[in-house]
Amino acid sequence: MYKQASSPKPIRSLQDALDRCQMLGMRVSRQRRFVLELLWQAQEHLSAREIYDRLNKEGKEIGHTSVYQNLEALSSQSIIECIEHGDGRLYGNNSDSHSHVNCMDTNQILDVHIELPEELLRQVEAQTGIKISEYTINFYGYRQEVSVNDEKLKILNSLKNQESTIL
Repeated sequence: MYKQASSPKPIRSLQDALDRCQMLGMRVSRQRRFVLELLWQAQEHLSAREIYDRLNKEGKEIGHTSVYQNLEALSSQSIIECIEHGDGRLYGNNSDSHSHVNCMDTNQILDVHIELPEELLRQVEAQTGIKISEYTINFYGYRQEVSVNDEKLKILNSLKNQESTIL
């Protein structure tokens, strides 16, 4: 088992994540470094399968089991973020406190940095009797704008539908 950090400094970079591993007595293996490097470079939330596929595509050979074990070890120590999603777990870097916007069109999760008004935090504390030290908000919605590519796709699908009804 790993040591629990007492009030550690925030993880703001890949180097901070590597330092936290060492501080906790976690070995920074080649595979663990690969996983951390990918999550900091990608700047998006990825499934274990996507991490496995991307690393192997880059020529960084790593097995499925190794990916899962490293993700579990890193997320259990809050070095990386693990989000329960409808399709399974997604992992991302844990660079700072943030909230999420879940796009219902693409299943993409975007990080957003939002600070709630102090008055609202005090209301929550008054209602619950719990001193708020950190919070995360999850937003869900659909894209407001349709991109040019989406319009082209709609036109192509419409033409295919017309073609199939003509035939």
